[in-house]
Amino acid sequence: MATTEELVRTYYAALDEHAYDDLRGVLDPEFVQERPDRTFEDRESFVAFMRDDRPNADTTHEIDGVIVDDSRVVVEGRLFDSAGEELFRFADVHTVDDERIVHLRTYTQ
Repeated sequence: MATTEELVRTYYAALDEHAYDDLRGVLDPEFVQERPDRTFEDRESFVAFMRDDRPNADTTHEIDGVIVDDSRVVVEGRLFDSAGEELFRFADVHTVDDERIVHLRTYTQ
């Protein structure tokens, strides 16, 4: 059984490695992501967007800090492009239930 922090770290690794089955595995079927530019209402629409429609899929998430509080994991980090240029800073608030991420609120700078 993975800890909530390990679960969330797997989420970022799956995005960076284009491991969409792994990504699907850490997200609840009813997963919702709220971010400044859009909201995804379920796991499949989120995974499809990340796989097929992301404007820049060749990115790396660098995690600068993690705070775990029961079912919430707050991650502060930076997103880099393939050339190593920082695209933006982010803060993600993950809500975990039954060993899956059920909600993600993303804040970007």
